[in-house]
Amino acid sequence: MTETLGSTGEFGLIEALTKGLSTSEDVLVGPGDDAAVVAVPDGRMVITTDLLVEGRHFRRDWSSAYDVGRKAAAQNLADVVAMGARPTSMVVGFGAPADLATAWALELNQGLADECELVDVHIVGGDTVQSDKIVVSVTAFGSLDGRAPVLRSGARPGDEVAYIGRLGWAEAGYTVLTRGFRSPRSVVEAHRRPQPPYVEGPRAALAGASSLCDVSDGLLADLGHIATRSQVVIDVHSHALAVPEPLQAVAAATGVDALKFVLTGGEDHALVGTFEPADVPEGWTVIGSVAEGNEERPAGTVTVDGAAYAEESGHAHFRS
Repeated sequence: MTETLGSTGEFGLIEALTKGLSTSEDVLVGPGDDAAVVAVPDGRMVITTDLLVEGRHFRRDWSSAYDVGRKAAAQNLADVVAMGARPTSMVVGFGAPADLATAWALELNQGLADECELVDVHIVGGDTVQSDKIVVSVTAFGSLDGRAPVLRSGARPGDEVAYIGRLGWAEAGYTVLTRGFRSPRSVVEAHRRPQPPYVEGPRAALAGASSLCDVSDGLLADLGHIATRSQVVIDVHSHALAVPEPLQAVAAATGVDALKFVLTGGEDHALVGTFEPADVPEGWTVIGSVAEGNEERPAGTVTVDGAAYAEESGHAHFRS
């Protein structure tokens, strides 16, 4: 008989999930008490949280529990490094039906732990609850290690726009999956498990990034956040954006403009930021420029090759 959450019970599940969790000097008190205690060396802590809801953010017929765990951790860790911070710890909330196999929850937990291990992050606690569908809530914490946070509001006219990581791969994978296919495998795997360039967030901060954002909603949408908060105009140069072959293949098979994947596809968690021209770190690709607003292009505007982009710029929650 398959063991389910109902037969395992809340405390049995918590014991199984927390068994063998690693720790570090950042974690002063881990799981087992009413709350964890995490060191804050310079008196400041970066905090971010995200929800994944079954049917909205993942499907069990598309992604394994392990994939969901990797993705849930990655999207939060990417937010921390997009502030120029070093991720340190994480808490996880988990809701699921009582008839869910216990093995699914344990596999999810392994995915979370393995993604955290990439950046020496430690799961320090969380909560479990019965719910009608699977819900995973992750809150991640990070340390600035004495540096100022890199905000979306810091872009300045004359800066260059640069990015690092993958753009459009997850969206191409989603497009493939919605049509009932599983190839190209590379883009399907990108949808299931993003690969954020974690080390590049703190590296960009040290290089002098004036603003920074992770690409979760789409390149144009997330540059829109920077343009709005900084009250500047950002122009993206399409010729500077490479469109990898797997994205071209999906575009050709589905009738989608391949460049649209790159411009509007989210959930790859690449990093995009603005820099003085001399400060762009090695390995980052310059794809645009920052200017002052005017009557023709007011502050907060993002353009592509000097013109408004005709289609939706990316994902927005609660948009029907």
